[in-house]
Amino acid sequence: MGPETPILEVEGLTVRYGRRTAVDGLGFSIEREEIFGLLGPNGAGKTSTLSVIEGLQRPAAGTVVIDGDDARNAPLAVKSKLGVQLQATSFQDELTIEQLARLYAGLYGLRLTRDEIDARLSEVGLAEERAKPFKRLSGGQQQRFSLFVAVVHRPLLLLLDEPTAGLDPQSRRQLWRRLEGLRGDGGSILLTTHSMEEAQAVCDRIAIIDHGILLVIGAPAEIVARYRDDPRVLKYAHGEPTLEDVFIGLTGSDIRE
Repeated sequence: MGPETPILEVEGLTVRYGRRTAVDGLGFSIEREEIFGLLGPNGAGKTSTLSVIEGLQRPAAGTVVIDGDDARNAPLAVKSKLGVQLQATSFQDELTIEQLARLYAGLYGLRLTRDEIDARLSEVGLAEERAKPFKRLSGGQQQRFSLFVAVVHRPLLLLLDEPTAGLDPQSRRQLWRRLEGLRGDGGSILLTTHSMEEAQAVCDRIAIIDHGILLVIGAPAEIVARYRDDPRVLKYAHGEPTLEDVFIGLTGSDIRE
């Protein structure tokens, strides 16, 4: 597809579980080389949306098109263009990092030499850990290896579910730099996060959803400017309104389970 075509187009997406509607007519698009944040409280429909995009969930209605391929009609073509890093990822604990790297590259039809594997592991700071079993890596190292696996085939669209959950500030900033590098290589990124700081720091645009409905979409600074005088936002602001104030103003302050 041409560079002017969005890498992801979601239209009229509806997901139901029995009588409960988790996603209700959701629509948005992601441009090429864009980092896009999908924000919402717990239960807002973020995971259900990602599940449909990944091909793990069939929607009740709507379409998902990735690089011109309909996810329902061409699932294999779509999956080859996706990379996915979940919040919690399990690997074969006893295998070394090098063995796992070779295994997952092979699943995508890639035959990488040891030098190529070392070079790619170096990109995520894990070349020196190649002989370690996955279970002996620290939490931050495991997160970085999960990202390595998600992008080993250079996907056009990378899906990240709470990518910095549990990371210390240094590891979080390093991941943010890595995401910028992936965007610079021509990839697009869709991430979910509860961190407003993260959304403002790395996302070109964000969408805030609640109860499966799109509330607002745009650049973080534009959204803050749009709602800075909204009474719902000013109720929670202490001084100059922030993205978090807007988020709470639009979705409410009740704690979600």
